[in-house]
Amino acid sequence: MRIGYFLSCEEYTPAELLEQAKLAQEAGFQGLWISDHYHPWNDEQGQSPFVWSIIGALSQVVTIPVTTAVTCPIMRIHPAVVAQAAATSAMLHDGRFVLGVGTGEALNEHILGDRWPFADERLEMLEEAVGVMRELWQGGFVTHHGTHYTVDQAQVYSRPATPPKVYVSAFGPKALEVAARIGDGYISTSPDADLLEQWREMGGGDKPAQGGFKGCWAPTEDEGVDIAHRLWANSGVPGELSQVLPSPKHFEQASQLVTKEMTRDSVACGPDPAKHAEQLKAYEDAGFDEVYVANMGPNYRELIDLYGKEFL
Repeated sequence: MRIGYFLSCEEYTPAELLEQAKLAQEAGFQGLWISDHYHPWNDEQGQSPFVWSIIGALSQVVTIPVTTAVTCPIMRIHPAVVAQAAATSAMLHDGRFVLGVGTGEALNEHILGDRWPFADERLEMLEEAVGVMRELWQGGFVTHHGTHYTVDQAQVYSRPATPPKVYVSAFGPKALEVAARIGDGYISTSPDADLLEQWREMGGGDKPAQGGFKGCWAPTEDEGVDIAHRLWANSGVPGELSQVLPSPKHFEQASQLVTKEMTRDSVACGPDPAKHAEQLKAYEDAGFDEVYVANMGPNYRELIDLYGKEFL
């Protein structure tokens, strides 16, 4: 199983993200995930740089693969524009760029005042969006009049020799079916062996499966729990709330339901490599091909150093 590093745009400045990427490559991480947000999950996280600018800058400081985890190409940015952004990114990264996509969250996608569609409709939109992007990556002028998107005589002129791979994030059975049918790979933030097996049986086969989780390095476990709970209690918000809550303040309200002990139980906190090893093994045992770890809080250099010494 390949181990990569997860860049959290919600928490770090552009300069910090580039520093983390360089340190991760030097430590031996084999790839990068990067989140794509308009808003952070809460005000405490406090950042949210434009992902496509960061991806361009990353091409100048690292040579390991980069995957968006994940981009939503259905509302905030039209898929024809995402197609151009992904093609440019693939050229800058010399073919080492993967476009990870999903159906998104209202937190980021409602900002233009559009109605937030139900999950089934968003899946339909995602499938059409991926089709539009792939058609544009083939070259030539594209005109498309679909159920959700119109493209009028558009051509992406700057394209890589090989179109970007598209990996699809999915959790429920309908989303798994779409992901298996249209994706070149699978993305998940849960080490769920059953979901991964369902995806493979539905058509995912031996395509790559990527997973990811967050840890929190700190001098002690208690300090790590405090940091993780202050910054990322939203990770414990259950069910579909993460997809439908529209603003950071609503996540702050919902996160009050998440106790500090729940954070302690779900996050690898502190300096002990054994806790991180447990998380890594969960993804390995589930059958993932790649796993990406993010750090919560200010001690990302220490977490990268820990992984470099213990796991890479």
